[in-house]
Amino acid sequence: MLVDTAPQSNGARILRRSLPFAVAGLVSVAMITGYSVAFAQDITSDADKLNQSANIIWMLGAFLVFFMQAGFAFLGAGLIRAKNTTNYMTKSFMDFAIASLSFWAFGFALMWGTSQVGIAGNTNYFLTDGADGQTYVDFVFQMVFAGTAATIVAGAVAERTKTQAYLAYSFIIGAIIYPLYGHWVWGGGWLGALDKIDLPAAADYAGSGVVHAVGGFVALAGAVVVGPRIGKFNADGSANVISGHNVGYVVIGTFILFFGWFGFNINTGDSIGLNAVNTLMAGATGSIVALYIRLVQTGKTDILIACNGALAGLVGITAGAAFVEPWSAVAIGAIAAPIMMASLILIERVLKIDDPVGAISVHGVTGLWGLLAVGIFANGNNGVEGLVAGDGKQILSQLIRKIKRIGHVFL
Repeated sequence: MLVDTAPQSNGARILRRSLPFAVAGLVSVAMITGYSVAFAQDITSDADKLNQSANIIWMLGAFLVFFMQAGFAFLGAGLIRAKNTTNYMTKSFMDFAIASLSFWAFGFALMWGTSQVGIAGNTNYFLTDGADGQTYVDFVFQMVFAGTAATIVAGAVAERTKTQAYLAYSFIIGAIIYPLYGHWVWGGGWLGALDKIDLPAAADYAGSGVVHAVGGFVALAGAVVVGPRIGKFNADGSANVISGHNVGYVVIGTFILFFGWFGFNINTGDSIGLNAVNTLMAGATGSIVALYIRLVQTGKTDILIACNGALAGLVGITAGAAFVEPWSAVAIGAIAAPIMMASLILIERVLKIDDPVGAISVHGVTGLWGLLAVGIFANGNNGVEGLVAGDGKQILSQLIRKIKRIGHVFL
């Protein structure tokens, strides 16, 4: 059999390298077209049509969040060594698949099922209890969030975990850990009923705590259990730099995550524009502040810290995207960046924990900041008022959430 061993032409090489970007462009165009179709619908008083229009938007948001899985895969793969890329990609792909099944079987019921004491739901396992079209929309939207919480951990334990053990964890977070906390906040649980002690309900619009702090602090627990990579720490406790292998992957992954975050923080009605502006401003500010902090520290720019700064800003605004003004989003992103950078130092140099991608700091620690920021900056949008609106009770509710969030993970 003859095999063509001639080198590829420059044209073929360029085409091959351009193909991923072309695919990403087509996905973007499809998303934008879908939004245009949704928003172009005539205003109507027909409740069924209004619900259907809203469901289209929620589903498009779910698809954007699903696409974020590609961003996590690129980001994490770029920050680790080349020899472990296939192993990491396998975990990053399969954790979403297995979390989907566990959330379908158990997680959705625990999170959104009927409960008597506000701890966990107990209906609609396997989507069998009279599920209808609206239930399916709700399931898909919540499932992609569960997948995000699961995949955050992949980077923190990268290069030193067996695939089977990691997938067992992914099943548990989709079935139990994420759904329980989600029920407390979003599913009618006790954190949404703090009025019984004369406090407003804890507010977390899109998951600084429910998704990111859950993933970040489970990542912390996982990194502690598996220990550091060989060669990360010296005998005297000092840390060595183990560089990733592909900066391009990191930047592409961050772009995809930033893009997908508009689905993460999506809303309908009058608030959809506010949520998008706040998401954009917080992420952009986080990247700029992180870059200039590093420039002052070293005299050099650092695209890797800028990428993590953008993600920190995005995590920080996720809880308050619908509750704050744009100037507050800028402040939240600006504060998120140094919090994330200080946490990176604490995690590595003080606690001696090896987190190759900074997931604990970017998602866990900055997620807690996002919860607190709601109590500070909420100005009354969508019924939530913080300190800037003259109400000090909301910050107490947010602090209760922070304390219970940490305790829930480590218990």
